[in-house]
Amino acid sequence: MSLSKTSLLRKTLTGSTLALSLLAASVQAQTINLSYNGAPDADKNAVHVFASNLKTLVEEKTDGELELKLYPNSMLGEEQERMEQVISAPSLNIASFAGMAPIVPEVYVSATPFMFDGFDEARRFFDEGQYWQQVQQLFSERTNGAEILAVVEEGGFLAFTNDKRPITSPDDFEGLRFRAMDPSQVALYEAFGASGTPIPWTEVYMALRTGVADGQMNPPMYILLGSLQEVQKYLTLANIQYSDQFLVANGQLLESLSDEERTALLESVKEANAQARQDNQSQVESRIALLEEQGMQVIRPSEADLEAFRSKGQPAYLEWLKSQDIAPELIDTAMKDAGLSS
Repeated sequence: MSLSKTSLLRKTLTGSTLALSLLAASVQAQTINLSYNGAPDADKNAVHVFASNLKTLVEEKTDGELELKLYPNSMLGEEQERMEQVISAPSLNIASFAGMAPIVPEVYVSATPFMFDGFDEARRFFDEGQYWQQVQQLFSERTNGAEILAVVEEGGFLAFTNDKRPITSPDDFEGLRFRAMDPSQVALYEAFGASGTPIPWTEVYMALRTGVADGQMNPPMYILLGSLQEVQKYLTLANIQYSDQFLVANGQLLESLSDEERTALLESVKEANAQARQDNQSQVESRIALLEEQGMQVIRPSEADLEAFRSKGQPAYLEWLKSQDIAPELIDTAMKDAGLSS
């Protein structure tokens, strides 16, 4: 064989080997999209902390065979668009109540105001309670096998903000207009004598700035994330609701994974959630202090004031739940899991 032919053969074999190596690598590595709200800022977005930790853990535990591609800032669409995507295509999505409730309105029960005294009670409710297990099952049945893999904290407990006057009791809500995330929040505002209008998160800042709404409720982290302290003066720490979102996985995606990959994913979810919870709880007070430094007047209601919020808001919300065709038995189960009576 001539030298030129030998060289050509070697180049051909080398090129073929490289092509096969690249093909093998592409077959081995599976990229999974993970979409969520808020900026990719670990200091301001607890959901991003969870997503980043999850990405690192999954890729480490699978030696790169699974790769997560993060899509923050609602890059793949608003809540319902992203939920439709995760139901129909192999992917992951961290959804708020606005994304979950159209499919499983029973999730609203977990947002009953003043349901939990603190983080420990809320986490135990979701980690161990019978109600949440039933909601997970209902969700899977209605979404062709999609699963809720985790309840992800998004920055503490919800607080009220507004730019009109300090709110220390339910009476202070009279006549105010509030941005609502969903119909459940509208029901709560109306119980206090205010009005509520559903507005997507991406439009909240402008709605507050232009006076479309006087106030809103979110945990301190989300107030910072959205720079809402620029357009809101008063912050009332009423510990209204446990602030959470939900990691959802496409059913076909889960079925396509090997046993080892699925185990690695679930272990990563659990570890990432534990890390995010610790990080979130450790920063609640510092975030409140930062909001105060940036000009917000912080109101810490007395125990008597908190009881007034609870006695007016909780019964009205429970009545609203009953009007949503949610099985009374499920509401009862949730109340028992939370240590309350319906």
